[in-house]
Amino acid sequence: MYAVIQTGGKQYKVAPGQKLKIEKLKAEPGDEISFDQVLLIANEDQYQLGVPLVKGASVSAKVLDQGRHKKIKIIKFKRRAHYDRQYGHRQSFTEVEITGIK
Repeated sequence: MYAVIQTGGKQYKVAPGQKLKIEKLKAEPGDEISFDQVLLIANEDQYQLGVPLVKGASVSAKVLDQGRHKKIKIIKFKRRAHYDRQYGHRQSFTEVEITGIK
């Protein structure tokens, strides 16, 4: 069994027991959260497709960690113009473990 949820402007295919890193949420490690924007629920041979959401469906998850990804380097350079800039960015994330699909 799996579901497709939408959070943080992205869509994720999730299954019970799966761990994934999503956009940062306001939750502490150990909290239980629920995703109500479920786009699809699929079992072995049958599925429910929402238009755009599946009514009454939710996916529950447990927050494992709050953190930041590896640094991404942004380099701007123009030849023969004595112009170069270097920036860095670290995106924040929330790591969750899917506990159930209803």
